[in-house]
Amino acid sequence: MADLPHFERKMSDAEGLMWRLEKDPYLSSTFANVTILDRSPDFDILLRRMELATYRMRRLRQRVQSVPANLSAPMWVDDPNFDLRYHVRHIALPKPGTMRQLLDLASLIACDPYDRTRPLWQFVVIDGLRGGKSAVVQKLHHTIVDGEGAVLFSMQFLDLQREVPEPPPLDPSAFEHEAADAPEHDLWRELLSGGMRMPLGVLRQVKDLLADPTGIHEAGSAAADTVRGVMQQLSDTEGARSPLWTQRSLQRRMEVLRAPFDATRDAAKRLGGTLNTAFLAAAAQAAGEYHRRLGSPVDELRASMVISTRTEQSGANAFSLARVLVPTGDMPIGERFATIQAATSAARSATTNGSMDTLAALASTLPTSLITRLARQQAQTVDFATSNVRGTSLPLYMAGAKMLENYPVGPLGGVAFNLTLLSYDHSLDMGVNIDAAAVTDPELLRQCLARAFKALAAA
Repeated sequence: MADLPHFERKMSDAEGLMWRLEKDPYLSSTFANVTILDRSPDFDILLRRMELATYRMRRLRQRVQSVPANLSAPMWVDDPNFDLRYHVRHIALPKPGTMRQLLDLASLIACDPYDRTRPLWQFVVIDGLRGGKSAVVQKLHHTIVDGEGAVLFSMQFLDLQREVPEPPPLDPSAFEHEAADAPEHDLWRELLSGGMRMPLGVLRQVKDLLADPTGIHEAGSAAADTVRGVMQQLSDTEGARSPLWTQRSLQRRMEVLRAPFDATRDAAKRLGGTLNTAFLAAAAQAAGEYHRRLGSPVDELRASMVISTRTEQSGANAFSLARVLVPTGDMPIGERFATIQAATSAARSATTNGSMDTLAALASTLPTSLITRLARQQAQTVDFATSNVRGTSLPLYMAGAKMLENYPVGPLGGVAFNLTLLSYDHSLDMGVNIDAAAVTDPELLRQCLARAFKALAAA
């Protein structure tokens, strides 16, 4: 089991921040996957595989235990009432079983709040999809894992072929050493030692400098660099640029699309950049076309992008967020690509000191009401969000059913829409999570995205 990711008992500061931000439903960090299967999976086999997965990946059997007075990030503790069938469910669509019906149902499942007294995940097998197909909606809270970690999770219940031998009978006693809770005094030692990414001395200097930035030139380099990064992040209060996407609500709409992996990657190489730049360039082109089609052209929009900071096989979240102005006017794809390539490089550098972990460590000292207000304020500076998750080029199977398509659905976090990409079996599968009050014509947005990726592949 050395290949399994390692999970800490205590949330990181960033995970603790995401947990506290859930007080505002607009800032929910739940994400999901909608997986299309060529047939219904064998549900009994899936249950057995998932039960084994919950022992190998202990986080799936753990609930959140808050720390008194928010002295530190919450702890993960084993759920003594864990019930696998609460988390893995089996339902069916009514006829005719269209993709639209599936996506509307998946959106409701993804938006449904968690029971905070239970582990924060849910799998729903959905039969009745047209053509004899089925689907699985996989829903996880971001405090459990990020997108790359979710791919590691999935390896516990997916196969490389349709027919695989049954695993040996589960022996829970083999995992007892992992399940045992630490003694109370060990939990308090973990709590009091703190999980902050910054040394306490640096953190104290940072707090003092934030109160009086005139002392930056006299401070140590670590504290000064951190303060500059934090101030750059928090002082950016310029509003989002879209004249159309001005409303925000809790109404959701889900759309999906696919693009060829090889053609898109090759186009990115010809244009002198990466697949991630191509992804953001296509999103910017689609957003610009959407505005032009509705009679409100706009030259620039502000996008956020997820930057992975993963350096080891850890189960914890490992990412930062960067904001970047992207050109959305009518222009050649090569010019748009080059502009975005330069902008994303600068944004990556700017987030080094003002990283999410740094901000979260500072936020841990603030009241929840204040950090939710600050987070909502920062969300209002962004038009749309993007995330790119690396998957696998091989076809996969789930309990005897072949995965045909695999669409990720990222959290909105107060923006107009989130476009998340997951590579699978030589395809780029994309989920668009849309605030229906902001994007009033979601089908048009999907069409614009499809055209943008087609144009990019032909560049």
